[in-house]
Amino acid sequence: MRVGAFVLAAQFPGQGHGEALYRAVRAAEVAEEAGLDAVWLAEHHFVPYGVCPSAVTLAALLLGRTRRIRVGTAVSVLPTTHPVTLGEQTALLHITSGGRFTLGVGRGGPWVDLEVFNSGLQAYEEAFPESLELLMRWLREPRVGASGERFSFREVPVVPRPDELLDHPGPPVLVACTSPAGVRLAARHGLPMLLGMHSADEEKAEMVALWRKCALEAGSSPEEVAAAPHVAAGVVQIADRRQEAAETLLKAMPGWFHQGLGAHVTVDGRARRMRDPLEYTELLCTLHPVGPPRLCADRLAATAERTGVRGFALLAEGSGDLAATEENLRRLGSEVLPLVR
Repeated sequence: MRVGAFVLAAQFPGQGHGEALYRAVRAAEVAEEAGLDAVWLAEHHFVPYGVCPSAVTLAALLLGRTRRIRVGTAVSVLPTTHPVTLGEQTALLHITSGGRFTLGVGRGGPWVDLEVFNSGLQAYEEAFPESLELLMRWLREPRVGASGERFSFREVPVVPRPDELLDHPGPPVLVACTSPAGVRLAARHGLPMLLGMHSADEEKAEMVALWRKCALEAGSSPEEVAAAPHVAAGVVQIADRRQEAAETLLKAMPGWFHQGLGAHVTVDGRARRMRDPLEYTELLCTLHPVGPPRLCADRLAATAERTGVRGFALLAEGSGDLAATEENLRRLGSEVLPLVR
């Protein structure tokens, strides 16, 4: 089982951008000290839900600050960047870190980001498959050209070549999946999935089963399918009593959700329904490892058993407090990891 920290750089009510980003950096450093396997970095634009606008940039900083832990994006939003630009950045981080970088990509949402970055709604609604294919070609081939509907350019050499790192032939890539269409696309490329923290185990199991079926049909071997390193996002809060852990999250997260999720603006004015912040927090406390160490370990083991997912990206900053986040990560490493491993 692979357990990592999910870092959003969340801006809780009353906090500034610098405070949220400092907590994000410290969370990554403490995660390595605590023995976690990975740090996963989120990317958002123009909202306090998360104040990191470039997951690859923050990943570069953290790869330089750490020595052992893997650092990944969860996710880099592909519709608001050029696939070749993201491919070059990925190759750079892959080579200079000695293979410690993982690229996670996703569609994002129909937000005003698409207007600001001049991507257009089509980049979100229709062009994600083309963008993903171009990105994967850049990460796997020595020369790449394009003649698609969205991207068209003459063949150019890939520099730097990510496969020149002999011990790590190519940077790992995963795809955030929230729908059957996304699952089928990831499976067609043989890429593992990142599953959202709102999903119950039953939904995760259905998505994994669909991915396995589609990956086999696309030509992946049974061994590759069985070993696919899917990752499930979640929340972790450790306390001596479950009620204490849940109360910590219920005091802080609804305000963050109300402020952060409520700030999203759609690019085309379409109506959107926001989850009730308190009900959503209560749901997360039910789905994820929230409580004493043994309960947390059992919850992770149960999810792995039910779904086949053995990688976790756990949000530890749900208290909104730096000291509490650091303690939470240290307890995850010292009291929960020995139980699940």
